[in-house]
Amino acid sequence: MEIEKAGSDMEMEREEENDEETQLLRDRFRLSAISIAESEAKKNGMQVSEPIAACISDLAFKYAEHLAKDLQLFAHHAGRKMVNTEDVILAAHRNENLSLSLRTFCNGLKAKEPQSERKRKKASRKEDKATTSALETADS
Repeated sequence: MEIEKAGSDMEMEREEENDEETQLLRDRFRLSAISIAESEAKKNGMQVSEPIAACISDLAFKYAEHLAKDLQLFAHHAGRKMVNTEDVILAAHRNENLSLSLRTFCNGLKAKEPQSERKRKKASRKEDKATTSALETADS
């Protein structure tokens, strides 16, 4: 009985820590969103009232949470534990301009990126197999 109580206490502590982290993240996100809204308004010669800025930041945070869940589901559906750029592009499919911008950005990154070690290893493994099979036929 005490073990169950200790387990539930630990679970409650974890939930409280997660709630605190989420609140801290929400507060930081909110401050950043308000700062961006005020900066953009200033560039355009406008002003944003505090309630509107708070509403915008809350909507942006809820959208980010929803987007994070979608990305997690896309990765899980593909049998992966990590989100990749294709998941992000897929999540942006409803916004053609954003989707096009993300694809262009991703292609630019891929063009700049040197061939990864993993791809090189696969190529060398194929060469090793070809060499091994050639040796086996020569021995026969």
